[in-house]
Amino acid sequence: MLENLALGFKISLSFQNVIFCFMGCTLGTIIGVLPGLGPAATIAMLITLTYKLDVTSAIIMLCGIYYGAQYGGTITSVLLKIPGEAATVVTTIEGYQMALQGKAGKALGIAAFGSFIAGTFGTVLLSLLAPPLSELALKFGPPEYTNLMILGLTLVIYLGGKSIAKALLMGALGLALGTIGLDPVASFPRFAFGSQSLLDGIDMAILAMGLFGIGEILYLAEHRVSGVSPCEVKCPDTLRELLPDRQDWGTSIKPIGRGSLLGFLVGVLPGGGAVIASFLSYAMEKKFARDPETFGKGAIEGVAGPESANNAAASGAFVPLLTLGIPSNVVMALLIGAFMVHGVTPGPFILKEKPELFWAVVTSMYIGNIILLILNVPLIKFFVKIIEIPYALLSPLIVFVCLIGAYSINNKSVDILLMILFGCLGYLMRKLEYEAAPLMLAFVLGPLLEKSLRQSLAISQGSPLIFFSRPISMALMGVTLLFFFSPLLAMLFKRHRFVPGLSPERESHDETG
Repeated sequence: MLENLALGFKISLSFQNVIFCFMGCTLGTIIGVLPGLGPAATIAMLITLTYKLDVTSAIIMLCGIYYGAQYGGTITSVLLKIPGEAATVVTTIEGYQMALQGKAGKALGIAAFGSFIAGTFGTVLLSLLAPPLSELALKFGPPEYTNLMILGLTLVIYLGGKSIAKALLMGALGLALGTIGLDPVASFPRFAFGSQSLLDGIDMAILAMGLFGIGEILYLAEHRVSGVSPCEVKCPDTLRELLPDRQDWGTSIKPIGRGSLLGFLVGVLPGGGAVIASFLSYAMEKKFARDPETFGKGAIEGVAGPESANNAAASGAFVPLLTLGIPSNVVMALLIGAFMVHGVTPGPFILKEKPELFWAVVTSMYIGNIILLILNVPLIKFFVKIIEIPYALLSPLIVFVCLIGAYSINNKSVDILLMILFGCLGYLMRKLEYEAAPLMLAFVLGPLLEKSLRQSLAISQGSPLIFFSRPISMALMGVTLLFFFSPLLAMLFKRHRFVPGLSPERESHDETG
């Protein structure tokens, strides 16, 4: 292993490869900041331009774009409540609230450090555990994915704030929006209303920019027109205020660790990815928090955990790509295309036939994470200056960026109309105190659940016993039931917790005395 890492670093630390790694990380950060474009579209545009490059340099640059975008998407999520990248949607919940309290620098700082730790941790695991983890991922069939998605939807309860009913309603709306487009099995249109533009479904970036970006602008505009002063984002002045202090690190270190491990494991699974990892991490941190009431009000754990999870998931996604040649998401599928453009087929034989390429790509991730930390931490103070722009100038700029981002996804004007529609929905949800996180999670997981559920029932010829006849599937179902009934069990335990032999009224009277 040490010899392989030495070989990889010898290649990835060459001047040419370091420059291309730097270019990829920088471009990825910029792409992450710009909502709508995303790493998939960028890599798709650059694949043909890398044809004349050395295969190692080309893959290192394209990989840097992918995990660099996870860093960049945090900036606008925290400062403007606009998710620059789909995986940073969850960061808007707590990050923006921290910014309102004058802690924008701390949110960006813990996100940068957490991302570096998680990215490095994920790369270490990629180096050590790639072959055995890829075999584990192969054991996940449709029944396992069905129960995994059900587990994710069960966590909607923990994303919904105080009201479980509102969380379930938002989850149902997210599932409904996820059914728009072509049926995943029979390929007939559903809820497209005769529009060809809706046959591909609704893009997550459109929904996120509408709910979080346009919805927030409308809400703040209403308060200003009515004379009510909304919360202003405060800009810290000193470097000490910008970076996380000892207390912040004490609160965040466990979420960073849990998010790193969870994110990597989810990233290894085909169809998992950084988006699902960040949602699951946020729900898990809310479950483990000593004071869940702080979530939704600027809990730093809600930034540290998801940001670590999405970066670790980005590293984990390379396990099935490099060891089995199986893409776990759209970006990985594009990277397979980039490999093939240069005459290399990723998979089990790449370690034997091209070990220098495999280990150069792996070790370049160590270098890339260091580059991203060096790029992002010193620039936090400049990023935070964005929130000092007067609101009269900033709000039209946000709307303009959202409009450009919405149109750039598919080059369709209908996407702009959809984003404005979801912006109005986000405004109403904000006024009526409905959380957007359950809607987003259900929107992401719904199509995956439907596809795996129907595949499972097709395999078992309609028998639901298939979900209970496989060990991994049964384990996931057990965890789901535990999460589902835990609020009820906690409520019952709280009501019946009294000294044996005394009635609750007697105990209450004795305690009062």
